[in-house]
Amino acid sequence: MLLQRLARTSRATAAEPARNTKIALLAECLRELGPQEIPAAVALLSGESRRLRVGVGYAALQELPEPASEATLGVRETEDALAAIAAVHGKGAQAERRRLLEELFGRATAEEQDFLRAVLVGELRQGALDAVMADAVAKAAGVPATAVRRALMFRGSARAVAAAALEGGAPALHAFGLEVGRPVRPMLAASAPDVATALERVAPAALEWKLDGIRVQVHRDGDEVSVFTRSLDDITARVPEVVEAARSLSARSAVLDGEAIALGPDDRPRPFQVTAARTASRQDPEQLRAEVPLRVFFFDLLHRDGEDLIDLPAEQRWAGLAEVVPEPLRVPRTVTGEPGPARAFFRDALAHGHEGVVVKDPAAPYAAGRRGAGWIKVKPRHTLDLVVLAAEWGSGRRRGFLSNLHLGARSGGEAGLEPWVMLGKTFKGLTDELLIWQTGQLLAREVSRDSYVVRVRPELVVEIAFDGIQRSPRYPAGLTLRFARVLRYREDKPAEEADTIAAVRALAAEGL
Repeated sequence: MLLQRLARTSRATAAEPARNTKIALLAECLRELGPQEIPAAVALLSGESRRLRVGVGYAALQELPEPASEATLGVRETEDALAAIAAVHGKGAQAERRRLLEELFGRATAEEQDFLRAVLVGELRQGALDAVMADAVAKAAGVPATAVRRALMFRGSARAVAAAALEGGAPALHAFGLEVGRPVRPMLAASAPDVATALERVAPAALEWKLDGIRVQVHRDGDEVSVFTRSLDDITARVPEVVEAARSLSARSAVLDGEAIALGPDDRPRPFQVTAARTASRQDPEQLRAEVPLRVFFFDLLHRDGEDLIDLPAEQRWAGLAEVVPEPLRVPRTVTGEPGPARAFFRDALAHGHEGVVVKDPAAPYAAGRRGAGWIKVKPRHTLDLVVLAAEWGSGRRRGFLSNLHLGARSGGEAGLEPWVMLGKTFKGLTDELLIWQTGQLLAREVSRDSYVVRVRPELVVEIAFDGIQRSPRYPAGLTLRFARVLRYREDKPAEEADTIAAVRALAAEGL
């Protein structure tokens, strides 16, 4: 199959608002694939190709070869090309990646280039990720959607599950199960603005501190321990403290869900980027351990000594967790149905420097890979009024619109800084109506452009919600926002009243 077929399917899916129609479009495309093409096609359509860590970002995609006039690029060879780019390391890697990237894009038509660009920067807007793709695989293979979702939960790879479903049907899917040593997709949490709202959905409920660390899934089989991240990457060699903690538990075989975090001498969390840098570093782990020690806290138990617990109610899994994991290694938890005690527990979590709480249904099974009603996160919302400095053209359903915003704070005359200090980018939180509006407003303020970015007069103020502030050498003030998202444009506020970089630094100093 040509890549053009995937690109057109992705574009058509993005333009279609109805979920069932999206599923039908994807399923039709999947049925046309040969057995050797299925994994590559599903990886591209689901965004799973990004996990190849190809080392390509927005900057590398701004100047690319002219598109090919005729579609000749195949699906499988595209995935092979991306794998080849990801495999480049060492001296001269940047130049070689650039050469391979230009070679790939030079063979792609304009339509295919748009699709590849969206895949590489994680801006596929087709709604085909996770649940929609799972249902499309089920429809194409003629198997129950629940069977596909369950297999995906255990295997973690859309490409592997799709290949099994389309080639072997339901029996092949039933072969997938929980395996100690193979990570499952983590259960995710929905959001609520406050604990009272969360308790309206689930009560009585368990409330746990929400730690601002790195999600870890720990597998133990005797003395063999593996530690995986939220994205299912193996980081065992980088976190000896977590391995030792797992080996200290009473269970000989276990699968646990938890959080690894760097704490200061006062047991308060260090900035998120400290934990992130420590777990990402490939330097000598013992040296790193001496400089930035990690702690691990567990909050769920999915398997214990040969017994799978993943389908049991949460309260039964927690009972097993308490038997296996000593209290100092467990996330603090309380159970209540009353808003007063819940708010007090929330305030206590914040007072200890943590992000907030997660409100959990004691009766819920572990819904791996899904953001369901069983877990609800509650965090205080932080906002800044920032100015749009530039915007990048969107792709997929956002093609033709200015989407990814470059956000800046006022320098306030601070020495060594330009009048506007960039803090990062976001395309999150934009409705279709807002996308149309902002494109018109930004184009009216255009001062220059290249093939990918439109730079504008710094006049539009936008209210941005964010979860924290972290250090970043990519930006002039050395700071950027975590999980930035658009709340609204502040047409009532002139740019001169936008927040300053000094205000951002003050928030960072407070531990946000």
